[in-house]
Amino acid sequence: MNSPTHTSRRQFLTTAASAIGFPMIIPASALGRDGRPAPSERLTVGLIGYGTIATDWTGNFLRDERVQVIACADPMKKYGHYGYRGEKTGGRDAGKEVVDAHYSKAEKKPAKVCATYADFREMIEKEDLDIVQISTPDHWHAYMAVYCARKGIHIYGQKPLALTVAEGRLMSDEVKKAGITWQTGSQQRSDMKFRLASELVRNNRIGKLKRVRVGLPGGHTDWNQMASQQAPAPLPADFDWELWLGPAAEIDYRPALLPLNWRHNFNFSGGMITDFGAHHIDIAHWGMDVENSGPVEMMNIRGELKLNELYNTATKFHFECRYANGVEMVVADKSEELMPEVVGNPATGKNFDHTGILFEGTDGKWIWVNRDKIAASDVNILRQVAQEGEVKLYVSKDHTANFIDCIYTGQPTVAPVEIAHRTITVSHLANIALRQGVTKFEWDPQAEKSADDKINALLKREWRKPWAV
Repeated sequence: MNSPTHTSRRQFLTTAASAIGFPMIIPASALGRDGRPAPSERLTVGLIGYGTIATDWTGNFLRDERVQVIACADPMKKYGHYGYRGEKTGGRDAGKEVVDAHYSKAEKKPAKVCATYADFREMIEKEDLDIVQISTPDHWHAYMAVYCARKGIHIYGQKPLALTVAEGRLMSDEVKKAGITWQTGSQQRSDMKFRLASELVRNNRIGKLKRVRVGLPGGHTDWNQMASQQAPAPLPADFDWELWLGPAAEIDYRPALLPLNWRHNFNFSGGMITDFGAHHIDIAHWGMDVENSGPVEMMNIRGELKLNELYNTATKFHFECRYANGVEMVVADKSEELMPEVVGNPATGKNFDHTGILFEGTDGKWIWVNRDKIAASDVNILRQVAQEGEVKLYVSKDHTANFIDCIYTGQPTVAPVEIAHRTITVSHLANIALRQGVTKFEWDPQAEKSADDKINALLKREWRKPWAV
């Protein structure tokens, strides 16, 4: 279903691409969803949500000459306070300005190639898209992923994967059924430090792995400088609040939630346990070789949260997991000082704090990694690279490029949806236990259920009507 405006834009982009030596843009309908595009075929991209994370990552698509960004959907037209310091502007018009400016510079003449929509469904139906980048609050991820997967559209989906365990399972199953390419925005998997740490652990460079300690940020961060404005308020201009809520439970608009502080409310996200847990627990699983499974028991679960407040996710937390292979994982917010032997150790330098991953092996050997640095109990451990016949983990040096590569080749990405589901399930289970006052329970990672009915009660949620897939 193509409007006259869309058809003329497709024709314009095809001509422009040819003129400046880019691959030809081929309509998605011509690719054949059972096959893969040829290297000469340029793929079209639609942005779903243009806020903090989209402002950080859309440029990677713009700079890749194998794709063309042609549309942006967001229930906000234009709004400030985006970014981790509230320093950026988001909304569909802000996205259009960035996209059009990029292609105008590339073509050395004004280019108005990015269409805008409030409702992503209208964008999907009107635009001939091969790819979507989903950069919305967590409560939307499952609905949008299923909607796009059923259209045969490849998906770059930001983390955390989903809002519940059931949603993650649905997403993984639908992606597999559709045969599309999925990349989770867990970009640490494309960082050499995290891959090296996981590979060294998998090859027993620290002996037999016994325990993993994962330090996460805690607290509630006021990213938009509006935390004090928690009372219901008039809507900003050109903002569809009903659409922003989508399948989430009804709540009045409150400035304190937007554009990023929604991460502190269980209606939309899971706090730091899911936000940063999606990154660091993912790497812990990679090194533990349990990325397609999960814990069999969780225990010593404790935390601080106020369920009757707007910001109701845990500010402090601690939980432990036991896996079928006997390895234990301890996760806590950094106020606990989870890794005192690493922090302050001369071997680690000054760039280390309690936010990161510590792999502990036998005989006191360990490897520590965070986004700044990798270190070990003995520096020689880091020089013992994998040899022939040993485990060599997936090498990706560019997370977005890896996704596009895999669309063309049909190979799995470095961060598949099933692995992201298994990672975030651990975070969801911790949050459920904290909300339900459960301190210990067993978990069946194959059946994805517990013997404790209090845990099973919050594995899924009902979507607000009329939202359903």
